[in-house]
Amino acid sequence: MSERVSREGLSVAHQLAAFIEIDALPGTGITATQFWAGLAALVAELGPKNRDLLQTREDIQTQLDNWYISHRGVDYSFETYQDFLKETGYLVDEGPDFKIETQGIDPEIAQIAGPQLVVPVMNARFALNAANARWGSLYDALYGTDAMGDLPPAGAYDQARGDRVVAWGRAFLDDSLPLAKGSWSDVSCMSQTKDGFCADDIGLTHPEQFIGRVGDGDSLGGYIFKNNDLHIIVDVDSASVIGAADRAGISDIRMESAISTIMDCEDSVAAVDGADKTLAYRNWLGLMKRDLSEAIVKGSETFTRRLNADITYTTAQGLPAHLKGRSLMLVRNVGHLMTKPAVLDQDGAEIGEGLLDALCTTMIAMHDLNSDQGNAMHGSVYVVKPKMHGPAEVAFADEIFSRVEDILGLPHHTVKLGIMDEERRTSANLKECIRAAKNRVAFINTGFLDRTGDEIHASMEMGAFLPKGDMKTTPWIKSYEDRNVDIGLKCGLQGKAQIGKGMWAMPDRMGDMLAAKMGHPEAGANCAWVPSPTAATLHATHYHKLNVKQRQNELAAAGPRGTLKDLLTVPVLSGRNLSDQEIQTEIENNAQGILGYVVRWVDQGVGCSKVPDINDVGLMEDRATCRISSQALANWLHHGVVSHAQVMAALHKMAAVVDRQNAGDAAYRPMAPEFTGLAFQAACDLVFKGRIQPSGYTEPVLHARRLEVKAAQAAAAVDAASAA
Repeated sequence: MSERVSREGLSVAHQLAAFIEIDALPGTGITATQFWAGLAALVAELGPKNRDLLQTREDIQTQLDNWYISHRGVDYSFETYQDFLKETGYLVDEGPDFKIETQGIDPEIAQIAGPQLVVPVMNARFALNAANARWGSLYDALYGTDAMGDLPPAGAYDQARGDRVVAWGRAFLDDSLPLAKGSWSDVSCMSQTKDGFCADDIGLTHPEQFIGRVGDGDSLGGYIFKNNDLHIIVDVDSASVIGAADRAGISDIRMESAISTIMDCEDSVAAVDGADKTLAYRNWLGLMKRDLSEAIVKGSETFTRRLNADITYTTAQGLPAHLKGRSLMLVRNVGHLMTKPAVLDQDGAEIGEGLLDALCTTMIAMHDLNSDQGNAMHGSVYVVKPKMHGPAEVAFADEIFSRVEDILGLPHHTVKLGIMDEERRTSANLKECIRAAKNRVAFINTGFLDRTGDEIHASMEMGAFLPKGDMKTTPWIKSYEDRNVDIGLKCGLQGKAQIGKGMWAMPDRMGDMLAAKMGHPEAGANCAWVPSPTAATLHATHYHKLNVKQRQNELAAAGPRGTLKDLLTVPVLSGRNLSDQEIQTEIENNAQGILGYVVRWVDQGVGCSKVPDINDVGLMEDRATCRISSQALANWLHHGVVSHAQVMAALHKMAAVVDRQNAGDAAYRPMAPEFTGLAFQAACDLVFKGRIQPSGYTEPVLHARRLEVKAAQAAAAVDAASAA
């Protein structure tokens, strides 16, 4: 990044400065001088505190390492271990019980239980698709996936499969919107009378579920219902292919699907410089101003995708009303670790990226705060903050946003905070982490992959860890998941905040998802991550089967489940011997996953994608999946389970596999047989230098290698221009 401009003692990438001043600030009431002076003060005053907290991480990790080394082969009690953790500050004393005091929360956060999407904000198409995924076609989701046990045949519409879809949909309506007698499968006509909704002169078992109608008279488009706070639209169109073959003219069942969406500036993006950050912020601005658009080419057709409008309808009482047409959008900032060359301080050092994200994303969201019928309807900005280690770091995030609010002239606690429970020190101190931001908390959630990556790194010196798959059945992970819900409920999150669960990583396995992901609402989570709009529609059916509020009340009445002892039980092999085949399989699985993700990240700047695993099953991969795989191999290397030569041989072998899997990508650059490319080198760094990466994070390695690639591409472009 060669072109920079000076702003209030800061050196700013020219494209970022131009975007802020020309595009983002107008309409907020904030002048350029106010903005840059505010950022300079934020960097000067909070930058040192940020660095001190990162040093605390390292100091605590050193103490953990030394303790594990000194206690190898020692039969110590949990109480001894717990006392040590308290002495280091790893564990803090819990204070008295309390309830969060968050105000101004939208119903998508406080009231409605349902799916949540996470998408890279740098990809406008993905961002628009996710925002528009508030509504999805159940018929399309069933027909086009393996949700019913098989995939659709190739070619034109298959009537037999369509009939199965309709039958599945009718059964869903029977469960969610039961008629006073009979079945939806027997309905031949529908109407609205003075008494409400009727199907063949039969009303609903719960008449209050009928909300209203879309359309009017001859242009009737459908009937709107509500179950467990989620809306269902039964579309009527006798002229459509599906409706014409339906006794009642039902053409589709539209589901309220992705209730909220996290627009991600972190794990799913590859943003390494000022140009990348500008693109992320520009798309966030388009979402907040509701003018983001993207030209889409499908076959011979080109169309423009924009944010959906609200759905207008007539209530059961005959009044005009509307339903929100878009997901509630949250924005995920980066954590406290990384710096960026996008902005340099007065000493020429990169500023903390988290400080830049906090000010920029909040300022951009002011366009929504100043509008009617936009994203947030109660004067809030929703920011998800990842990768925080313990209460002090959560308190620091709270302080950052208080300062941001002061700079922008916003009331304190305008910014609501989502706490990612994905680091061991945060899980162990979750109650106090929530207390540290009790006026802002709008979200806590669990994430197995990042959390496991930190589990391995934090206890690296304790011993060799179990294979990844085996960890899922160990006591710590169950305690982690249960405690997150139990502590969240104890701290008063019900009715004020989301308690979330992690991602379903296999977007092509919707049948398996339908079978497994019911476990998330059953666990008391009022939102859970899904990998696509289609998955959101299918997962939404789970929230019709179970009332999450009632389930949370049951769990709260039953008392806490997971224990701190279980949570802190490290999942090491503990004398278990693995076969040569088990070891080889684990090495190759991890190596393939790392390479498949890293090669797209480093060479193409793709931060999240569906990466085929070793068995060619597509998995959604982001930096969290890369973190656990690299830490797992680093751990086994450190403890002699595998050798450097074994791992390198697996990396070579799997590079050829990844090359084959990407053979259809014209932009792809093969790693084999030379193994000299920057992407392959990055993968090697993640594994062979994984033990010394801060908290086992992948960002430092990936960012450095991606910057090398971009510099080489820029130099090549200059050379080509000179030659021309």
